Amino acid sequence: MNKNRFDNKLSQPGLAFQPLYKQVEEHVTQLIVEQRWKPGEMLPNEFQLASELNVSQGTVRKALNSLTDAKILTRRQGIGTFVSEHTGHHSLYRFFPLIADGKTPELPKAELLSVETHKATKQVAQALELELNAKVIVLSRRRILNNEFCIAETIFLPHKYFGTLEEHPEVPHTLYHFYQTQFNLTVRDTRDSIKAVLATKQDAQMLGITLGDPLLEVTRVTHSLDNKAIEFRQSRCRSDNYHYLVELG
Repeated sequence: MNKNRFDNKLSQPGLAFQPLYKQVEEHVTQLIVEQRWKPGEMLPNEFQLASELNVSQGTVRKALNSLTDAKILTRRQGIGTFVSEHTGHHSLYRFFPLIADGKTPELPKAELLSVETHKATKQVAQALELELNAKVIVLSRRRILNNEFCIAETIFLPHKYFGTLEEHPEVPHTLYHFYQTQFNLTVRDTRDSIKAVLATKQDAQMLGITLGDPLLEVTRVTHSLDNKAIEFRQSRCRSDNYHYLVELG
């Protein structure tokens, strides 16, 4: 391990008034943001971390357990602790709660329709904490389950973080892993708002349904590990053969 990896240790402004394990938790998170450990990479063991940070092993364990509960880290019994990756399997259970009636959860495919640069509207600017008319990358796509279109999505991304996205030859189905590996932006949390709406003419054309059919509109704001608003997503979901599942526990 590089001896300079833990420079400044727990002396960052704003940390001193928090419980010690929270200081360790935030410091480890910041090291992940700085890519000291990349997605899928194993962290040093608890004894090494405790020695480097000059805290007890119990304090390190409590911090790592908290980060594991938050899905930032992954524990592998008998092996070690790793930076979580937003792979397809991981995203399926954490970030994609639309499920076909009577079916087990599966990760849908996506048909990308367009990638464009626009100016942020008031709604988009507010969600992404941007100035009005700031540049945003806009992705339009349709999601596919059971061989039919089930979701029409419009995804807004701050140009200042994702400006090179238009240069990528392919945009994968699982965007959060893409953000993590290509842009060093790991998703920490999402906030979904759901309401019932009726299909517009555009919805009907995109999803192969009838004008006025009932839909679920899911509006999502996503934040990164360092609390940047990195995605605003509007999804129009069919509700005839699908349901939105949330498990709490």
